[in-house]
Amino acid sequence: MTKIVGYAFGQPTLRSGLTVESKSCSFWSMTFGKTRFINLFFGATLLAALGASARTEDCREPKTGTKEVPIFSPPLANVVIGTGRLQFYSAPNLRCPIDGIFVIPKDKLVAYAEASDGWSSVMYMNPKTGNIVSGWVRSARLKQTGTMGPKR
Repeated sequence: MTKIVGYAFGQPTLRSGLTVESKSCSFWSMTFGKTRFINLFFGATLLAALGASARTEDCREPKTGTKEVPIFSPPLANVVIGTGRLQFYSAPNLRCPIDGIFVIPKDKLVAYAEASDGWSSVMYMNPKTGNIVSGWVRSARLKQTGTMGPKR
């Protein structure tokens, strides 16, 4: 139980330095250890919520067609260069990978926009399944092979 060690302003003072309004109030009779646990629990919950919202903010896709992320017109045909997998991201941010979505060297992509910090907004269609995925990849791993559009 909480130990009353003195009085401050006419009210009992707990060992933790808190004051209580009434000796008979059961809420105030919890021990300092339990109070600290509750404070830590709610503090951790609040920090987790703030961290999740910060990650969400970081992973929002930027508006294309701006000075920072101009749109290619017509879209550009690209091939993946380099070695290893090229990870897809939901936004141009290394903290926003799309789990399990990547392309490999020689895969063909269509680029729609490029951010000023080295990211490209792309689309990939799997030639075997026809599945389409869109996202952001690092521009340095792309080599432009032409433009996309109807033949004239």
